[in-house]
Amino acid sequence: MKIALLGYGKMGKTIEKLAVEKGHQIVAVCTRKEELNKLSGADVAIDFSVPEAAVLNIEQCFEQQIPIVSGTTGWLNEFDRVLKSCQNRNGSFIYASNFSVGVNLFFDLNRKLAQLMAQQEDYKVAITEIHHIQKLDTPSGTAISLANDIIEHSNYTSWKLNAAEKGVIPVTAVREEDVKGTHSITYQSAVDTISIKHEAHSREGFAKGALLAAEWLQGKKGFFTMKDVLGIEP
Repeated sequence: MKIALLGYGKMGKTIEKLAVEKGHQIVAVCTRKEELNKLSGADVAIDFSVPEAAVLNIEQCFEQQIPIVSGTTGWLNEFDRVLKSCQNRNGSFIYASNFSVGVNLFFDLNRKLAQLMAQQEDYKVAITEIHHIQKLDTPSGTAISLANDIIEHSNYTSWKLNAAEKGVIPVTAVREEDVKGTHSITYQSAVDTISIKHEAHSREGFAKGALLAAEWLQGKKGFFTMKDVLGIEP
């Protein structure tokens, strides 16, 4: 594939390294909106930029009929508008708050555990996420996805940072040096605790998943998620 990288931070550089090792070609690297005219000739764009740039990057790819894989978080207040734009322009789009194959299996495990715990009123759920101090959004997009999946399958109605309110999932965000990403879901009662955790050891897991998604997207139209890529049942 001929790949355009939108954003060239740690993730962009990791994707570049793995893509070249797999025989793909990086044909453009865009870090400013003025560079988005360099996308012509790319088979796919992979966006790991910043929240302020993500929507423009995605819509420019729709406009130029370039399939796009986006892992940038922090812009989801505009998600519905972007999906409508994808539909109107017959775009090809995969968004994931986390492209790691392991995390997406963890998402599925979280959903199934939430279903099991929905009727267990003695247990209270909490989410903790830990990331490196350079991470721009708080809480992480992955933590928000985990919370929303619990809400969908339980009596909780919302999530909130450091909350202690009935019906609200408390989310704790911790920032430490050089933590790739750790997410924990804990159900606690007076007599015991049930917990599941995913801990990333390197950024390569995210990059490998993004490349897998980019390969899978070739020849497809519409909006997809990593559930589609991995064949995970709803």
